[in-house]
Amino acid sequence: MSITTKTGDAGETSLANGERVSKANLRVETYGTVDELNSFLGLSKHFLPDYEREIVEDIQKNLFRVAAELAKGEQYIRLISEEDIEVLTKHVHSYEEHVKLDSFVIPGETIPSAYLDVCRTVARRAERLVVRLSNEEPVRVELIKYLNRLSDLLYIMARFVEGKHLTRIRGSEI
Repeated sequence: MSITTKTGDAGETSLANGERVSKANLRVETYGTVDELNSFLGLSKHFLPDYEREIVEDIQKNLFRVAAELAKGEQYIRLISEEDIEVLTKHVHSYEEHVKLDSFVIPGETIPSAYLDVCRTVARRAERLVVRLSNEEPVRVELIKYLNRLSDLLYIMARFVEGKHLTRIRGSEI
């Protein structure tokens, strides 16, 4: 079976439930942005330490679930739950124990943090799109909460991998 079906040549695509919609449909834009985020996370993990790489890989698996639900494929997946959101929250709190946030940060301090900051901004855009979609169609609040918490985690992870916490521990100026 070829991936080239030609069924999208006229600007339409199929959702997971078989429904045909325009490729410009907000739902398609939304799960496409989640896919973009997943791809950037795939890039970023190659520059991360092992522990952060493991976190990112778990997130990537969850983002497939988010995108599938947004594509109306909820019958094929385990839905994002409060437990999934809590895992992200625990990671955020863990990093907060090591990173003191006291000012805005200009992205790009290091390559790993720069990639995570790009992921954070794409996560924020995905979250905004899910909120827009929820204004037009029913969307479970867990998807919004997951993406919101994810962007928090990506921000604090970026600060952590910059090593700023190490300079603070040594008492150096930032």
